[in-house]
Amino acid sequence: MKIIMLGAPGAGKGTRAAMIAEHYGIPHISTGDIFRANLKAGTALGLEAKQYMDAGALVPDDLTVKILLDRVSQDDCKEGYVLDGFPRTINQAEVLEEELKKLNDKIDFAIDVDVSDEVIEERMGGRRVCVKCSATFHIVHAPTKIDGVCDKCEGETILRADDAPETVRQRLKVYHEQTRPLIEFYNNKGILRMVSGSGSITDALAAVIEVLNQG
Repeated sequence: MKIIMLGAPGAGKGTRAAMIAEHYGIPHISTGDIFRANLKAGTALGLEAKQYMDAGALVPDDLTVKILLDRVSQDDCKEGYVLDGFPRTINQAEVLEEELKKLNDKIDFAIDVDVSDEVIEERMGGRRVCVKCSATFHIVHAPTKIDGVCDKCEGETILRADDAPETVRQRLKVYHEQTRPLIEFYNNKGILRMVSGSGSITDALAAVIEVLNQG
């Protein structure tokens, strides 16, 4: 089962991707992780990507797909995988589709984790992270016992720059312009499945399993 996770930043697609991967016994593949792995290992693809990154340029879509295909060709992906963080644009989706087609392969499902912008802004704006141990809290849903002090190590908890309201709104703007069109793209392919990004983690996994079992 080959799955792509879609959703706005803060929708919870990464959490769901990890849960799906564990449930079905398939790898959870984050493009950020495989970039870092290739850079650390000094692979040919990693070194090629590094040239663009060092120049402050975006890594071209065809090279990103090559790095991704190198990862999904490994033995642990024979039964499937969950892609998290790619594709982000229609062009990336088209390049990925064409390259998989050359391998007589394809994506089986694209799962969109649906959450309103208002909920995402509340989630991310209320998030606090410990500067010492990186533990995560939320001022409403999971507050620390002492305001601004980590329950685990007593370090300071802060609002990360990525979670600041103006940054979240900009990230959502980019998402709606560049990534949200993928919902229609995969719907037209007949493989889009929608799940709610609200509710408990247990409910989230059950909802994903239900839509996947429907085929």
